[in-house]
Amino acid sequence: MTFENLVVVDGRTHMLGRLASIVAKELLCGQHVVVVRTEQIVVSGSLVRNKVKFTQFLKKRTNTNPRKGPIHYRSPARMFWRTVRGMLPHKTFRGQQAMSRLECFEGVPDPYDKMKKMVVPEALKVMRLKPGRRYCVLGRLASEFGWKHAKLIEKMEDKRRVKAAEFYAKKKTEAHQRALAENEADLSAVLPKLEQFGHYITPTEPTEDDEPAEPEPAAPEPAAPEPAAPEPAAQAADY
Repeated sequence: MTFENLVVVDGRTHMLGRLASIVAKELLCGQHVVVVRTEQIVVSGSLVRNKVKFTQFLKKRTNTNPRKGPIHYRSPARMFWRTVRGMLPHKTFRGQQAMSRLECFEGVPDPYDKMKKMVVPEALKVMRLKPGRRYCVLGRLASEFGWKHAKLIEKMEDKRRVKAAEFYAKKKTEAHQRALAENEADLSAVLPKLEQFGHYITPTEPTEDDEPAEPEPAAPEPAAPEPAAPEPAAQAADY
């Protein structure tokens, strides 16, 4: 990634570990990263296999007081957040500052629904997972272990898609009307003045009246002169 003030990453169909490793490196470099739609992140392996692995993870706790940790997050956003934390030196000041630059969300909340979202090609499932291999979605795995907001997130995402489709249709209509207005506008009176100040106005598309006339056919070139007949060979002199 190139350094920007804020990068919004769409987590849909990204591999969990590969996306987390790339995000961790960017955080250490000072990049602010927001990951949305974490419930659609992909984990390699079947659902049954990942359920067994997560069940074994739940058994790791403090015997004397389980409240002291480790804490087992159930929401997809916190599961991804914890994966990134495991790839950072989060107990040092540098790692704490890097973690403060990361935000994770289920769905696409405001104001990130109106921002440009990016993907990471190196972490996409279609690029990294062999066709036919089993995988599961992080949201389904989280629902199996107590996350209860999957239906709510799906309902909110449906509303967001409807609003986004309406916004895009309105944007296309306005762009079309603006292009027509610019083509029909007569800027001949103000164009010289604008050019004095360094402004360049894109010329409108030529109409049928502005098409150049066809050039007249050129006069035929004069015929080349016929070559002269060869002179007769000189007779040998009699000595």
